[in-house]
Amino acid sequence: MTTPRHLLVVDDDPAMRDMLVSLLEGAGYRASEAPSADAALALAADLEFDAVLSDIRMPGRSGIDLVGEMRRLRPETPVVLMTAFGSIDSAVSALRAGARDYVIKPFEPDTLLLALERALEHRALEQENRELRRAVDRTSSLGELIGASPAMHDIFAVIRKVAHSRANVLITGESGTGKDVVARTLHYHGAGQGKPFVPINCTAIPEGLLESELFGHARGAFTGAHSSHRGLFEKAHGGSLFLDEIGDLPPALQAKLLRVLQDREIRPVGSTQSVKVDVRVIAATNQDLESAVREGRFREDLFYRLNVIRIHIPPLRERPEDVPLLAETFLRRRGPERRLSHSALERLKAQEWRGNARELENALERALALTEGDLIRADDLLLDGDAGGEGSPERLLQSAVDRQLSLAELEDQYIEQILKTTGGNKVQAARILGVDRKTLYRRAERRQARNQAQAAGTPPSS
Repeated sequence: MTTPRHLLVVDDDPAMRDMLVSLLEGAGYRASEAPSADAALALAADLEFDAVLSDIRMPGRSGIDLVGEMRRLRPETPVVLMTAFGSIDSAVSALRAGARDYVIKPFEPDTLLLALERALEHRALEQENRELRRAVDRTSSLGELIGASPAMHDIFAVIRKVAHSRANVLITGESGTGKDVVARTLHYHGAGQGKPFVPINCTAIPEGLLESELFGHARGAFTGAHSSHRGLFEKAHGGSLFLDEIGDLPPALQAKLLRVLQDREIRPVGSTQSVKVDVRVIAATNQDLESAVREGRFREDLFYRLNVIRIHIPPLRERPEDVPLLAETFLRRRGPERRLSHSALERLKAQEWRGNARELENALERALALTEGDLIRADDLLLDGDAGGEGSPERLLQSAVDRQLSLAELEDQYIEQILKTTGGNKVQAARILGVDRKTLYRRAERRQARNQAQAAGTPPSS
């Protein structure tokens, strides 16, 4: 059975306290009461309350004074203030002091309960995010690698064991699983500290240039070779060379790479002299190299040279417990104030993530662009498989309905999306929207004023 949430009612009027306690207990809460701010602080020193509901004007310390003291004593406990003096000044002062919300007397019971529920939801969200941050801190001891799943802990264990070895490593996994992150962690966590880490994507360089890029070339080796060029193997001497998408390496270069791994020396294109190199090769692929070997597309002897130590990264859909940690890490890079609601986290965990961590990061980047405020809710996430298609007008309109946006807010979001599609080109955006640029600028100024007013807790001017 769930324990009722414990609230503290603070008011110098006994009749008001009795009414509020009765209302809260009738709504399923457990309620304690205090006649003054000092009495409330004495209770809060010994007991932890889920929220505090306090009048603003009381003899002695005011409710705003209580907010400041509660932030010092119990910073995680939200305070909702009540005032019969519903001026903007008192409301702004309450919010600036750190109150979570305020209600104006006389109020409807549902209005008060809604304000408290919002405060309690915020507290639960803050607790959940603190747990996520602690989990991230506990599990990110290996550089950029994040994960709480058994599979990721196995990868951490392998890296710790082999980081100081010079044996070659083959990293396998689907696109977007973070093979490059594993490679960097392997290098910098071990003997590679202070040594070069040189990455290359084997599909990003034309085949005719790849040999020169890897092994270097002598002056005059081919048309345009006006000077000698050190290859990536030489640049990685003493450190690690990361060969991404190794499965796409052309057959001729497979043979030359095999010879380098066997002899530990390279011969630049057009040169008669060999150069000794001490390089740890870390290769990665999203292909099934065993099948490629059977089909004759990849040399078996090269496969065994590379596959001394194998690290396989499972797809994200097989380790949903890693999704919240990855999401929290990504949002933390964008600023500590950006947060995910519980429903948004659950939705992220339920997603299949065919594009793995890369797709998750893209989804969060999109949500940040579409969300006003610090809290990302479930309906802010436009994910593959959503009805109407990702980013479709039907989906965007349904999101606006779910969030009960005003017409002005909906127009603002539409303008923002048009500006994104035009790369910020206001002339082109104005033409698409059918307005002149002055109107677009006025709308931007009005939106900025509304956001500032909302941040200050004041109603925007008309």
